[in-house]
Amino acid sequence: MTISMRPLGSRLVIEPIEQEEVTAGGIVLPETAKEKPQKGTVIAVGPGDRDENGKRIPMDVQVGDTVLFAKYAGTEIKYNGKKLLIMRESDVLAIL
Repeated sequence: MTISMRPLGSRLVIEPIEQEEVTAGGIVLPETAKEKPQKGTVIAVGPGDRDENGKRIPMDVQVGDTVLFAKYAGTEIKYNGKKLLIMRESDVLAIL
């Protein structure tokens, strides 16, 4: 997915990967019972923060990476009908 949104600084735009709506036992989960996603795909990356000398610090996360992040990290937005998260690179726990 390509978007025309460009995050600033060390921010990322992430498309959360929703969990299954049906459990292994066949129980259908309603929207209110689902956990917030903690995994997602990076779809846009900012240029990175600047150090004391004004040089850019490169980002560790790249577009296309699947990442693990804190449950309540970031700001949820709707963009072109999709739920997206904007968060700082420091909120990412791991690259999967």
